[in-house]
Amino acid sequence: MKKFTRSVAALISAAALAMTGAAPCISQTTTLMTANAVDTNNDDWLHAKGSRLYDMNGNEVWLTGANWFGFNCSENCPHYLWSADADDCLTEIADRGINVIRFPIATELIVSWMKGEPNKVSSFSCNTDPAYKINADFCQEDGKTPVDSMQVFDIMMKKCKEHGIKAFIDIHSPHTDNSGHNYNLWYGKAGVTTEVWIDSLVWLADKYKNDDTLIGYDLKNEPHGKGQEGEAAAKWDGSKDENNWAYAATKCAEAILDVNPHALILVEGVEQSMSGAQEGDYWGMPDRKVDSPYIGAWWGGNFRGARKYPIKPKQGTSQIVYSPHDYGPSVFAQTWFAKDFTEKTLLDDYWYETWAYINAEEIGPELIGEWGGHMEGDNLKWMTLLRDYMIKHHINHTFWCLNTNSGDTGGLWDSLGFTQSSGTTIKWNEPKYELFEKALWQTKTSGKYIGLDHQVALGKNGISLNEFYSKYASSEGSNLDGGKTSDGKPINSDTPAETTSTTSKKVTTTTTTSKTTTTSKTTTTVTTTVDVSNRVYGDSNCDGKVDMADVVLIMQSLANPNKYSLNGSDENCLKEQGVKNADVVGNNGLTTEDALAIQLYLLGIHKTLPIK
Repeated sequence: MKKFTRSVAALISAAALAMTGAAPCISQTTTLMTANAVDTNNDDWLHAKGSRLYDMNGNEVWLTGANWFGFNCSENCPHYLWSADADDCLTEIADRGINVIRFPIATELIVSWMKGEPNKVSSFSCNTDPAYKINADFCQEDGKTPVDSMQVFDIMMKKCKEHGIKAFIDIHSPHTDNSGHNYNLWYGKAGVTTEVWIDSLVWLADKYKNDDTLIGYDLKNEPHGKGQEGEAAAKWDGSKDENNWAYAATKCAEAILDVNPHALILVEGVEQSMSGAQEGDYWGMPDRKVDSPYIGAWWGGNFRGARKYPIKPKQGTSQIVYSPHDYGPSVFAQTWFAKDFTEKTLLDDYWYETWAYINAEEIGPELIGEWGGHMEGDNLKWMTLLRDYMIKHHINHTFWCLNTNSGDTGGLWDSLGFTQSSGTTIKWNEPKYELFEKALWQTKTSGKYIGLDHQVALGKNGISLNEFYSKYASSEGSNLDGGKTSDGKPINSDTPAETTSTTSKKVTTTTTTSKTTTTSKTTTTVTTTVDVSNRVYGDSNCDGKVDMADVVLIMQSLANPNKYSLNGSDENCLKEQGVKNADVVGNNGLTTEDALAIQLYLLGIHKTLPIK
C-alpha cells in the first residue's frame, strides 16, 4: 500500500516456559540446555492467551514498534546503511522507546541465503577513509569488501539484541523489488512457489530458533486482489485452493512451529471477502454495481473470513497473532472517511467487522503491522483516533515507518547523515513522533520505556521487562490499559508493591460468625529459623536435586516477585529454605548471578556450589 522512493548473556534457556509460565521438570528442560545457552537470550519468547500476549512468567507485554524497510528492496539491506551508522540508528530507536522493529524482506533474498549463495548488498560500500568510518563491522577483514546480505541480517539481529530491541520479519513480496508490495500473492514471482515460500521461512526459523531476538514471522505482507480476479487474487475461505490465504497461512504456521514452537506467527488479512449478498455467489464472479458480492478493505486488512475460518494450526493458537493494516485518507479516500468520522463511525462502518472484533471478542491478539501517514487534516484525525483505540484496547502495533522514503506516508525520520565530527545525525519528524510516542509502552508517571528483553534495558530512558515487573508494575503500572497478568489480575497503580522477608512470615486468620456478615482478620508475625545444616546449594525448589527447574524458579521470582518470590501467590513459589539454597554467589540474597552460576554448574563449567 506504500510507494518507496530511493534516497542517496542472558541467563537461561527457558523457552519451555512460553506456553505455561510454570517451572518445568527436568525432562522438559534437558533438551533445551546447550553449551551456548548462556550466550543467547532464550527466555524472551512470547505466547498468546485470549487477546493478549504474555512472557514466560505469565506477565503481559505490549509490542510497540516501527518498520524499517530495505531487505525487501534491491539494496538487500536496511536503507541508510550507506549514509548512517547502524549502531547510532539503533541507539536512537531504543532511546526513543521503540521496543520492536518489523523488517520487511523478500522471499527471494531468504532463498539465496538458504542455498548458500547470499545476494550481494548494493548501495553500500566500505569507506577506507578513517575520518568517515561507519559500519565497519559490515565490511570484511580487508576493510574494503562489504559482507553479504545474510551477514548484514545476522549483524543487525546481534545489534538489536545489544540494544534491547526485538525484531520480526515480514515477507513483503516473493521477489526483490522496491515496489514488490503491489504484487497480490505470496508465490508466482522469481521462482517462488508456495512450497519454496514455506521452506525458506522454516529454514530461517530453524536458524534462529535459539535466538529470541527474532521473535516472530509475518507470513506475507498485504495479500490482496479483487474478487473478480479469481485465482490471481488472495481469498479467505474454507477451500484448499492455492490462493486461499487462510489455508496457506495455516500450513506455513504449522511448518514454522514444528521447528520453533515459541515463535509468534503473524497473519495478515486479505483485500476483499464474499458478502453473500445473493445465494450462489462465488469467488471470481464479476462484480455487481448493486449488492456487490464482495466487501472491500485495505490490502491485508480484511478479516471477515476469519470469523468462520480462523487460523488454527495443529499446535494450537497460542502463537497466532492477527495483523491487520490500517491507513488514513492521505493514502486513499475510503468511503468511511466521507463524513465527519469518529471512533464510533469508524467502528460501525469499517473497523469492527473487518478486524477489531478479533481483539474485542478475545479471539486472538492483534498487531497493527502498518499505520501512519502525513500529519495533516483528516489523516491526522484518523491517526489520533486509531492510536487512542490501540492504547485503550491493548493492541500491539508497528508504525509505518522509520524510513524517510515512503512516498505516500513519509517517515518518523526526515533525514539521516554522517559527519566526521558528530557521527550519525538523525532528524526526526518531531510532531509525528510526538503523536506516535504516546502509544509506546511506558510507565504511567515516570515515563520509562518498557522493553521486551528480561535483562537488557531499552535505551537510556528505558527499563527491562524484569525491572518493570519487579519495580514498577505494582506501583505506577503502565499506559497499557492499566495492564493485567495472565491470571486476570489488574496492575493497579494505586496498589503498593508487596514486600517479602526472609526472616518472618505473615499468617492471616479469618473468622466469620453466623450472626453477622462481617469478617475479622488477625495478622500474626511468626519468626522462623531456617535450618541450613542439610542445605543443597542450588536447590531453589527444595526437591532434593539441582537442575534447570531451579534456575527457572529463580528467574521467575526476580521477574514476577508477587507470584514466585518468597510467600508469593503461586503454590510453587520460593520457600525460605529455597532462598537459602539458591544464594550461591556472595551470600547477598537472590540475584541473576545466582541463576547464572547454577546454570554454569549444570554445564560443568563450575565444579562446585556455592561459588567462592
